[in-house]
Amino acid sequence: MKQRHKMYLKLNIMSIFLLFVSFVSVTLAWFAYSGIANFATEIDVKAWYIELEKDGEAVSNDIVLSLSQIYPGMDTVSEIVNIKNLGDSDAQVKYSIVSARILGEVEDEYIIDNEIITSEYVEDLLSHEYPFKININLSKNYVLSKGEESSFELSVSWPLDSDNDALDSLWGTKAFKFFQEEQNKRDQDPDYQIRTAIQIVISVIAEQYLEIDTSSDTMYNLGDEILFDVEGNTRCSQISSTCIKTYVMDINNSLGDETVTLLPDPNNIYSSGIYSDYDYLFNDITNIWTVSTRHLFVEDILNIIATDIINSVLIRENLSDAIIGSLKYDNRMDTEISKAISYNGYYRCINEKFNYLSSNNCYWTSSEYDDNNGFAFIKIDEVNSKIYAENKSSICNVIPVIIANKSDL
Repeated sequence: MKQRHKMYLKLNIMSIFLLFVSFVSVTLAWFAYSGIANFATEIDVKAWYIELEKDGEAVSNDIVLSLSQIYPGMDTVSEIVNIKNLGDSDAQVKYSIVSARILGEVEDEYIIDNEIITSEYVEDLLSHEYPFKININLSKNYVLSKGEESSFELSVSWPLDSDNDALDSLWGTKAFKFFQEEQNKRDQDPDYQIRTAIQIVISVIAEQYLEIDTSSDTMYNLGDEILFDVEGNTRCSQISSTCIKTYVMDINNSLGDETVTLLPDPNNIYSSGIYSDYDYLFNDITNIWTVSTRHLFVEDILNIIATDIINSVLIRENLSDAIIGSLKYDNRMDTEISKAISYNGYYRCINEKFNYLSSNNCYWTSSEYDDNNGFAFIKIDEVNSKIYAENKSSICNVIPVIIANKSDL
């Protein structure tokens, strides 16, 4: 392998700190955050308690992600903040990036104005356009009163070998120059506060849950199990040849959505009953049930596993694993899939988080990898599963996606 020359930035891993306002308003809400004792390579879990009164208005706290230094080959570091609602009212939770500064570069300083520069745009940049990757995820957009918690997650990584030496060297040089300039300012003025290399301000907003079209539907969370009758097009109570186990595939089904997409259990013989090579996939799918169905696409599965911003990665031969990251903005999904194909790569996720996807038998998506292969999914071992290229002549399960009317459920 060719010798790689990169500039390493020695740092104090990891100077991420989350600064929460201790008291917002006695009449509106109370937020308490435990703070971070230290940061190691293992996942650190914190707790955030929300208490909203019945008619409380929206409240927010800023999370300041501040990195002193980062370097190629660093271990992925992450922070998980569990959000619990101890109040008497259900709460909606959302986040947006307020500002981001990358080193001292003017062109890499973003102030969100929601018109020219949006939070979604900056989140995509941080996830994909720098050699280091900063990813954000909110597991659920609501927290029920005294119910299951949601979690706000952050991860930061810089793959050692991303096959882009020029970009690594460019940012290594920029970082070195930035540190020198900051130190020179301190030398000239002992009161000068040295700036961190990267600073991102994220606003997390909690407000009373309202039953409006844009609110998350609490009945249909990603991965929720639903027994569904494929002949009666309704819920059922006991598994049979027509009553099958399914799982919600929607990342964030809203109250305004009239339908929900369901993935039949890949390990249930009644889920499809069809094994096929890739070419017959398109003929077989329309002859299964009377319920409305469509093909399963690689985008469906990739969207799901990308919600894990710590463990779901793209694997490429002789290169470092790369966290998939956010795929929500513009044509990022197409760009990501094209990258995997160009590197002859595959995607890996952990079974523990996506057990409803795991199957010992491969199953097809209707998405083509190349002329000879289609995208398929299979369990690798007890820990991991993968989205990968399977030869089109292979025999894999065919699993349609069910489109169910919520009014029938």
